Amino acid sequence: MSGLLLGAHMSISGGVSNALDAAAAAGSNAVQVFTKNNRQWGGPPADQADAARWHEQMPALGVEYAVSHATYLINLASPKDDLWARSIGGQKDELQRAQAYGIRHVVLHPGAHTGSGEEAGLARVAAALNRLHAELPECADTLTLLELTAGQGTSLGYSFGQLAAIIADVETQERVGVCVDTCHALGAGYDFRTAEGYAAMIGEIEATIGLSTVKCWHFNDSKFDVGSRKDRHTHIGEGFVGLDGFSHILNDLRWDGIGMLLETPKDEDGDGNDARNLAALAGLVDDPTRVPPGLRG
Repeated sequence: MSGLLLGAHMSISGGVSNALDAAAAAGSNAVQVFTKNNRQWGGPPADQADAARWHEQMPALGVEYAVSHATYLINLASPKDDLWARSIGGQKDELQRAQAYGIRHVVLHPGAHTGSGEEAGLARVAAALNRLHAELPECADTLTLLELTAGQGTSLGYSFGQLAAIIADVETQERVGVCVDTCHALGAGYDFRTAEGYAAMIGEIEATIGLSTVKCWHFNDSKFDVGSRKDRHTHIGEGFVGLDGFSHILNDLRWDGIGMLLETPKDEDGDGNDARNLAALAGLVDDPTRVPPGLRG
């Protein structure tokens, strides 16, 4: 797989596989989905007919990469045993659903310690992942991608060092990866908007988790400036990340073949803003041959 994998989070209204049609219509070659109602802990079993359509249509529509996002209800860092157990069950459901569709990556926010302390919270996340991996040997090729957070409240995972600490305590580390969100990274204090700042962030990634552990990017501009610890997405080039911040990532050949997904606000029709945000990203790429064919001007 070569070149850029650019896409957006798409609606699953009418069936998860419908997101593939939306991705193709936008000219993209990557997509992010929820595999069920994101406001619920669980749902009915995966629709086998829809999963079959997904497997058929993904290559037919030229979608080369797909990732799912777990429900925000899950908190694997919780010190409360009942919520922790329910969260493990929730992520188990997410991994099983992803596997049914052949989606190999499931993005998950690490969670919040809610007062127990960062060290305890990080250990709690690793323990939960170890339990999940032991209970799901059949999902060994479906990875949990821990998402870098902005660090709001007691949320964990706001530094690559924290993500590395979690992964270090996971027994089967090949089943865990990382998703880097640009809005979150800026909010957490990573100022990657200059060439020097980007190099510094990449250097920290290399020194902690390693570049190969980054399996996915979320491309979102930010309504707040660096170090805000706030997570508020806005359109590409209209926030504090700015076009330069995205340009450094897009023109770094080391990220070819790594999914880059928008989570920017939708318009009233559901996806019209995706086209302009994807066009803005494509316009920043120095070598147009690396841009997905459907997004080339």
